[in-house]
Amino acid sequence: MDYQKILNDIYNEVIQLENNGSIAEYIPELAKVDASKFGISLIDNQQNIYNVGNATENFSIQSITKVFTTALIFSEIGNDLWKRVNFEPSGNAFNSLVQLEYENGIPRNPFINAGALVIADLMLEHFEDPKTYFLDFVRTLANSKSINYNLEVVNSEKETGFRNAALVNYIKSYGNIKNNPEDVLDFYYHQCALAMSCEELAKSFQVFSNNGINPYNNERLLTSSQCKRMNALMQMCGFYDQAGEFTFKVGLPGKSGVGGGVAAVFPNNYTVAVWSPKLNKKGNSVYGLETLERLTTITEASIF
Repeated sequence: MDYQKILNDIYNEVIQLENNGSIAEYIPELAKVDASKFGISLIDNQQNIYNVGNATENFSIQSITKVFTTALIFSEIGNDLWKRVNFEPSGNAFNSLVQLEYENGIPRNPFINAGALVIADLMLEHFEDPKTYFLDFVRTLANSKSINYNLEVVNSEKETGFRNAALVNYIKSYGNIKNNPEDVLDFYYHQCALAMSCEELAKSFQVFSNNGINPYNNERLLTSSQCKRMNALMQMCGFYDQAGEFTFKVGLPGKSGVGGGVAAVFPNNYTVAVWSPKLNKKGNSVYGLETLERLTTITEASIF
């Protein structure tokens, strides 16, 4: 299949569409991003790379990092993870506090903010220097030593993270946060401020397309069963309360972030990442979702 031609055609079509989305201005540093940026990167399972647009330019990947932290902790503690966080779709906004009271401080899944804060707590429990360990982990997945935290975004997150502070303290009141909430938030803000390109994102997601094995060093991160479950989590929970629509229209496991990034997996075939900063009302990239819907429609291939 000529993926380069397919991506070029999709890019040229999508960029002509009216985009009524908005940049995530509630994080001031993200509000400075050029809204016209648009990049796509697809990497097949033979490591062929197909790029178009701003595919090699770094951006803040935000909640996409929740896939990495979840996979890392899942590989470390196995099914004990599910004692601390559930694996069901939330049906509510990514930063909602509503369900925590009904469910006694157990977040609905690890991809909403509440769940990601519990995962951050687990990172502090299991690694002496979690920020360094996590950064090295993602660099290994993406086969890139240049990936780093954007400290301006970190500080911007800290200055505006009142709801995340409320979430972590509320969860701690139920005993599901073990460390100091300020330390948990510090790791979480660094995690979300990770800067990567579409190409690096597509590379880092190949472990989920390759049965849990990192193709760049042939090391197994996840068992086959764990990899299946990570892909299932992305399918059910990767797009906030728009996960059902994404499954219906695209049919691939994936994860979005309010920095405008979207990454998706077609197991045993390819990984793909898109960046376009303007978001719809659910917090997902308008052009990102449009691109992926067109990709699976044109190729007539998805997991279904």
